[in-house]
Amino acid sequence: MTIRVVVADDQELVRSGFALILDVQPDIEVVAEAADGAEAVEAVRRHAPDVALLDIRMPRMDGIEACRAISAAGNCRTVMLTTFDSDAYLYEALHAGAGGFLLKDVRRDDLVHAVRVAARGDALLAPSVARRLVEQYTRPPAARPRRPDPRLEVLTARERQTLLLLARGLSNAEIAAELVVSDHTVKTHVGNVLAKLGLRDRIHAVICAYETGLIAAGERRPDEPERPVPPPRR
Repeated sequence: MTIRVVVADDQELVRSGFALILDVQPDIEVVAEAADGAEAVEAVRRHAPDVALLDIRMPRMDGIEACRAISAAGNCRTVMLTTFDSDAYLYEALHAGAGGFLLKDVRRDDLVHAVRVAARGDALLAPSVARRLVEQYTRPPAARPRRPDPRLEVLTARERQTLLLLARGLSNAEIAAELVVSDHTVKTHVGNVLAKLGLRDRIHAVICAYETGLIAAGERRPDEPERPVPPPRR
């Protein structure tokens, strides 16, 4: 099956370069290019691609707003591109519905891989990376009471356990070992969690676990060693 892609970037050389890299792949077809977010949204509406590759900083409508509109309109997956290594942009993009986040200095093979992963409906960030991100931008428990969130009432006890373990950064294999079930059963639980909570992927499941208070920022498993605190950025 061919993966149909829209590439949006206000810099023509960058946009054309990414499009060329992708279009030569036997399983990828670039169906349109766009110079800003508004053009990207229109191109997605017209061509119904599988993946939209969006620059974050674009005129008229930026990539975050375009991502939000595309995510709300249909099944097209979005991968965000930026020259700015900013966790704030990453956080905004994820909340807008993005399924991935890349810097513009990404390697050719990694760009192609990212599009293929997004087309499968998978997240581009490992759960442990998502966990560190959400911990950085989630208020500590002292600032936010941990009350049961009604959104979680639709989950069974085992599905809630699965969500908790996802938020702690465990892979499917590690969750299976923790719950003493098969990998297939874990995949079923993860799928149920995403469907019942209306979430796009594992990344958004992690965010949901923090936002609903199921897990608190900085919380870790009893057997998990503490990570050293990095020095402040200058």
